[in-house]
Amino acid sequence: MIVTTTNTLQGREIAEYLDIVSGEVILGANVVRDFLAGITDIIGGRSGAYESKLAEGREMAIREMKEKARALGANAVIGVDLDFETLREGMMMVIATGTAVRVK
Repeated sequence: MIVTTTNTLQGREIAEYLDIVSGEVILGANVVRDFLAGITDIIGGRSGAYESKLAEGREMAIREMKEKARALGANAVIGVDLDFETLREGMMMVIATGTAVRVK
């Protein structure tokens, strides 16, 4: 499955636009991770705990979006957009949205 943020695929013709597809993931961060991230924020540097959680959420959202596209008979998803939101303290949401297409 080809997944791209662009609206076209170089060298490929889009035969059919199928539907908008999305994958949504809500993740909770645990208290220990929050505490360690808080220390990192105070002393400076990057928070590896949160970065890995964001990467995990991104991968899960893209995987879910691809599964929905595959169920429609798509072999690509174009125009992909990723959104990250904080719902409340300790909770984050990752959404991957794109257009499922069939390419030649």
